[in-house]
Amino acid sequence: MPNIILFDLDQTLLDRNTSLIKFVEWQVNFFQLVSQQNKQNFIARFIELDNNGNVWKDLVYSQLIEEFSIQAFSVDFLLESYVNDFNKFCSSFERVPEAIKNLYNKGYKLGLVSNGKSPFQENNFYALGLKEFFSTIIVSEAVGMRKPDRQIFEYACRELGCTPNECIFVGDNPKADIEGANKAGMKTIFFHPDPSICSTVADEKIHHYDQLETAINTLDNFIL
Repeated sequence: MPNIILFDLDQTLLDRNTSLIKFVEWQVNFFQLVSQQNKQNFIARFIELDNNGNVWKDLVYSQLIEEFSIQAFSVDFLLESYVNDFNKFCSSFERVPEAIKNLYNKGYKLGLVSNGKSPFQENNFYALGLKEFFSTIIVSEAVGMRKPDRQIFEYACRELGCTPNECIFVGDNPKADIEGANKAGMKTIFFHPDPSICSTVADEKIHHYDQLETAINTLDNFIL
């Protein structure tokens, strides 16, 4: 019976899309990057260029500075603000804290496996206030491995003293999270807040954290 639950961070525990919009809106207002008339266009373009976090922000800011003719601030300055300030706007999806605390109190061992830069991702995770419930926090840049490479999942198992078949992985990315964890030998739960979006290869699917424990119990019973 799996007693270890591993989670992705962005768009799984962390509502990155909402957090990013709040951050960019703050940054535009705080530094007065563009006029109020152009603010929404700037935010929309930032989100587009960011491409769900797949493009690092030096490239995003470089393009924005050119397109919006920003002269008062450099790429390095805005990037430093992003690295230092984004975590102040990080928030989880609805019912994430309650679900995590409930699993922890029931004896599950919890871990985080996230792609991204270090310590940027760690700080974003810490901002959610869940660190005390997690036995391991793994960020790809810090360990030199990246999902969907099965080695990073195996690394997590070594950190937790378990085998992949004792783990369930919860994530939003069909390839990096679900296929990667499946190939490593873990059971998987696909999360997406939109019920119309699902994964065809995940063992279970949820769109709200109220459904998480039921999905875990289903996998537990299936394995038994």
